[in-house]
Amino acid sequence: METTASNIADFLLQIKAVKLQPDKPFTWASGWKSPIYCDNRVTLSHPRIRTYIRQELVKIIDDKFGTPDIIAGVATGAIAHGVLVAEAMGLPFVYVRPTVKDHGRQNIIEGHVKENQSVVVIEDLISTGKSSLSAVEVLREKGLIVKGMVSVFNYGFKIAIENFRHANCPVYSLSNYDALIHEAVEQGFIRNEDEESLREWRSNPSEWIHQKK
Repeated sequence: METTASNIADFLLQIKAVKLQPDKPFTWASGWKSPIYCDNRVTLSHPRIRTYIRQELVKIIDDKFGTPDIIAGVATGAIAHGVLVAEAMGLPFVYVRPTVKDHGRQNIIEGHVKENQSVVVIEDLISTGKSSLSAVEVLREKGLIVKGMVSVFNYGFKIAIENFRHANCPVYSLSNYDALIHEAVEQGFIRNEDEESLREWRSNPSEWIHQKK
Protein backbone atom coordinates (compact mmCIF):
# COMPACT_ATOMS: atom_id res chain seq x y z
CA MET A 1 0.00 0.00 0.00
CA GLU A 2 2.89 2.40 0.70
CA THR A 3 4.19 1.90 -2.84
CA THR A 4 0.71 2.42 -4.28
CA ALA A 5 0.23 5.58 -2.20
CA SER A 6 3.54 7.00 -3.42
CA ASN A 7 2.90 6.05 -7.05
CA ILE A 8 -0.52 7.68 -7.14
CA ALA A 9 0.73 10.78 -5.32
CA ASP A 10 3.45 11.04 -7.96
CA PHE A 11 0.91 10.64 -10.79
CA LEU A 12 -1.40 13.30 -9.33
CA LEU A 13 1.47 15.77 -9.08
CA GLN A 14 2.89 15.04 -12.54
CA ILE A 15 -0.43 15.51 -14.36
CA LYS A 16 -1.34 18.55 -12.21
CA ALA A 17 -4.43 16.86 -10.78
CA VAL A 18 -3.17 18.32 -7.51
CA LYS A 19 -2.22 21.95 -7.10
CA LEU A 20 -0.29 23.12 -4.04
CA GLN A 21 -0.40 26.86 -3.36
CA PRO A 22 0.57 27.64 0.26
CA ASP A 23 1.06 31.31 -0.66
CA LYS A 24 -2.25 31.61 -2.54
CA PRO A 25 -4.75 29.35 -0.74
CA PHE A 26 -7.89 28.08 -2.42
CA THR A 27 -11.30 28.57 -0.82
CA TRP A 28 -13.37 25.41 -0.53
CA ALA A 29 -17.18 25.37 -0.62
CA SER A 30 -17.09 24.87 3.15
CA GLY A 31 -15.30 28.20 3.50
CA TRP A 32 -12.03 26.56 4.54
CA LYS A 33 -8.85 28.14 3.23
CA SER A 34 -6.78 25.40 1.68
CA PRO A 35 -3.23 25.26 0.27
CA ILE A 36 -4.25 22.28 -1.88
CA TYR A 37 -6.77 21.55 -4.60
CA CYS A 38 -7.21 17.98 -5.79
CA ASP A 39 -9.16 16.95 -8.91
CA ASN A 40 -8.87 13.21 -9.47
CA ARG A 41 -11.05 13.43 -12.58
CA VAL A 42 -7.93 14.57 -14.46
CA THR A 43 -6.61 10.99 -14.15
CA LEU A 44 -9.35 9.82 -16.51
CA SER A 45 -7.60 11.60 -19.39
CA HIS A 46 -4.47 9.48 -18.87
CA PRO A 47 -5.06 5.83 -19.86
CA ARG A 48 -1.98 4.39 -18.08
CA ILE A 49 -2.80 6.16 -14.81
CA ARG A 50 -6.51 5.42 -15.12
CA THR A 51 -5.73 1.73 -15.59
CA TYR A 52 -3.34 1.66 -12.64
CA ILE A 53 -5.96 3.23 -10.35
CA ARG A 54 -8.59 0.75 -11.52
CA GLN A 55 -6.28 -2.20 -10.90
CA GLU A 56 -5.36 -1.01 -7.42
CA LEU A 57 -8.99 -0.35 -6.49
CA VAL A 58 -9.87 -3.90 -7.54
CA LYS A 59 -6.99 -5.29 -5.48
CA ILE A 60 -8.15 -3.51 -2.33
CA ILE A 61 -11.74 -4.65 -2.81
CA ASP A 62 -10.65 -8.26 -3.31
CA ASP A 63 -8.33 -8.13 -0.30
CA LYS A 64 -10.51 -6.25 2.18
CA PHE A 65 -14.08 -7.10 1.17
CA GLY A 66 -14.15 -10.00 -1.25
CA THR A 67 -16.57 -9.83 -4.16
CA PRO A 68 -19.73 -7.77 -3.49
CA ASP A 69 -22.97 -8.03 -5.41
CA ILE A 70 -22.73 -4.43 -6.67
CA ILE A 71 -20.21 -1.63 -7.09
CA ALA A 72 -21.59 1.84 -6.33
CA GLY A 73 -20.03 5.19 -7.21
CA VAL A 74 -20.57 8.51 -5.47
CA ALA A 75 -21.72 11.13 -7.98
CA THR A 76 -20.18 12.71 -9.78
CA GLY A 77 -16.45 12.32 -9.28
CA ALA A 78 -16.44 8.57 -8.64
CA ILE A 79 -18.84 7.47 -11.36
CA ALA A 80 -16.18 6.81 -14.00
CA HIS A 81 -13.79 5.04 -11.60
CA GLY A 82 -16.68 2.97 -10.29
CA VAL A 83 -17.73 1.89 -13.79
CA LEU A 84 -14.15 0.83 -14.58
CA VAL A 85 -13.95 -1.23 -11.38
CA ALA A 86 -17.36 -2.84 -11.95
CA GLU A 87 -16.40 -3.73 -15.53
CA ALA A 88 -13.11 -5.28 -14.40
CA MET A 89 -14.90 -7.34 -11.73
CA GLY A 90 -17.83 -8.29 -13.93
CA LEU A 91 -20.31 -6.70 -11.52
CA PRO A 92 -23.38 -4.45 -11.80
CA PHE A 93 -22.85 -0.74 -11.24
CA VAL A 94 -25.03 1.97 -9.72
CA TYR A 95 -24.35 5.49 -8.61
CA VAL A 96 -25.74 7.63 -5.82
CA ARG A 97 -26.82 11.21 -6.46
CA PRO A 98 -26.17 13.90 -3.82
CA THR A 99 -29.90 14.75 -3.87
CA VAL A 100 -33.07 13.26 -5.29
CA LYS A 101 -33.51 13.90 -9.02
CA ASP A 102 -36.05 16.71 -9.40
CA HIS A 103 -37.85 15.26 -12.43
CA GLY A 104 -38.76 11.97 -14.06
CA ARG A 105 -38.62 9.07 -11.60
CA GLN A 106 -36.98 11.24 -8.93
CA ASN A 107 -34.22 8.71 -8.31
CA ILE A 108 -31.41 9.14 -5.86
CA ILE A 109 -29.84 5.79 -6.81
CA GLU A 110 -29.35 5.36 -10.55
CA GLY A 111 -29.36 1.70 -11.53
CA HIS A 112 -31.06 -1.44 -10.31
CA VAL A 113 -30.66 -2.59 -6.69
CA LYS A 114 -32.40 -5.15 -4.51
CA GLU A 115 -32.68 -5.39 -0.75
CA ASN A 116 -29.91 -7.36 1.03
CA GLN A 117 -27.44 -7.06 -1.84
CA SER A 118 -23.89 -6.34 -0.72
CA VAL A 119 -22.14 -3.27 -2.10
CA VAL A 120 -18.72 -1.64 -2.02
CA VAL A 121 -18.75 2.11 -2.57
CA ILE A 122 -16.14 3.88 -4.72
CA GLU A 123 -15.20 7.49 -3.95
CA ASP A 124 -12.66 9.67 -5.72
CA LEU A 125 -11.72 11.88 -2.78
CA ILE A 126 -12.52 11.97 0.94
CA SER A 127 -12.28 15.19 2.93
CA THR A 128 -14.62 15.34 5.94
CA GLY A 129 -16.46 12.24 4.73
CA LYS A 130 -19.85 13.94 4.96
CA SER A 131 -20.92 13.58 1.31
CA SER A 132 -19.34 10.12 1.05
CA LEU A 133 -21.25 8.85 4.07
CA SER A 134 -24.47 10.41 2.79
CA ALA A 135 -24.23 7.97 -0.12
CA VAL A 136 -23.64 5.11 2.32
CA GLU A 137 -26.74 6.13 4.27
CA VAL A 138 -28.86 6.22 1.10
CA LEU A 139 -27.76 2.70 0.17
CA ARG A 140 -28.45 1.39 3.66
CA GLU A 141 -31.91 2.99 3.68
CA LYS A 142 -32.67 1.04 0.50
CA GLY A 143 -31.82 -2.18 2.34
CA LEU A 144 -28.36 -2.79 0.88
CA ILE A 145 -25.48 -4.15 2.94
CA VAL A 146 -22.57 -1.70 2.62
CA LYS A 147 -19.34 -3.66 3.08
CA GLY A 148 -17.23 -0.50 3.01
CA MET A 149 -15.75 2.25 0.88
CA VAL A 150 -12.59 2.58 -1.21
CA SER A 151 -11.28 5.95 -2.40
CA VAL A 152 -8.53 7.15 -4.69
CA PHE A 153 -7.35 9.84 -2.25
CA ASN A 154 -7.96 10.71 1.40
CA TYR A 155 -6.89 13.86 3.23
CA GLY A 156 -6.86 11.95 6.51
CA PHE A 157 -8.70 14.58 8.54
CA LYS A 158 -9.50 13.58 12.12
CA ILE A 159 -13.14 14.51 11.57
CA ALA A 160 -13.36 12.06 8.65
CA ILE A 161 -11.83 9.25 10.70
CA GLU A 162 -14.41 9.88 13.42
CA ASN A 163 -17.28 10.17 10.94
CA PHE A 164 -16.48 6.81 9.34
CA ARG A 165 -16.04 5.18 12.74
CA HIS A 166 -19.41 6.44 13.95
CA ALA A 167 -21.02 5.28 10.71
CA ASN A 168 -19.46 1.83 11.15
CA CYS A 169 -18.15 1.99 7.60
CA PRO A 170 -14.65 0.62 6.89
CA VAL A 171 -12.74 2.84 4.47
CA TYR A 172 -9.50 2.27 2.55
CA SER A 173 -7.70 4.72 0.25
CA LEU A 174 -5.10 4.25 -2.46
CA SER A 175 -3.21 7.43 -1.55
CA ASN A 176 -3.26 10.09 1.12
CA TYR A 177 -2.08 13.54 2.14
CA ASP A 178 1.09 12.35 3.88
CA ALA A 179 2.26 10.48 0.78
CA LEU A 180 1.42 13.49 -1.38
CA ILE A 181 3.39 15.97 0.73
CA HIS A 182 6.35 13.58 0.90
CA GLU A 183 6.42 13.24 -2.90
CA ALA A 184 5.92 16.98 -3.39
CA VAL A 185 8.94 17.79 -1.22
CA GLU A 186 11.11 15.04 -2.73
CA GLN A 187 10.39 16.16 -6.29
CA GLY A 188 10.59 19.89 -5.68
CA PHE A 189 6.93 20.75 -6.23
CA ILE A 190 7.02 22.73 -2.98
CA ARG A 191 9.74 24.40 -0.98
CA ASN A 192 11.01 22.66 2.14
CA GLU A 193 9.95 25.68 4.21
CA ASP A 194 6.33 25.24 3.08
CA GLU A 195 6.10 21.67 4.35
CA GLU A 196 5.39 22.71 7.95
CA SER A 197 2.54 24.99 6.87
CA LEU A 198 1.02 22.26 4.72
CA ARG A 199 1.09 19.81 7.60
CA GLU A 200 -0.36 22.39 10.00
CA TRP A 201 -3.29 22.87 7.63
CA ARG A 202 -4.19 19.18 7.73
CA SER A 203 -4.16 19.17 11.54
CA ASN A 204 -6.60 22.10 11.80
CA PRO A 205 -8.00 23.05 8.36
CA SER A 206 -10.95 25.11 9.61
CA GLU A 207 -8.68 27.58 11.40
CA TRP A 208 -5.55 27.44 9.26
CA ILE A 209 -4.20 30.77 8.09
CA HIS A 210 -1.04 30.75 6.03
CA GLN A 211 1.65 33.09 7.26
CA LYS A 212 3.64 34.03 4.19
CA LYS A 213 7.35 33.57 4.73
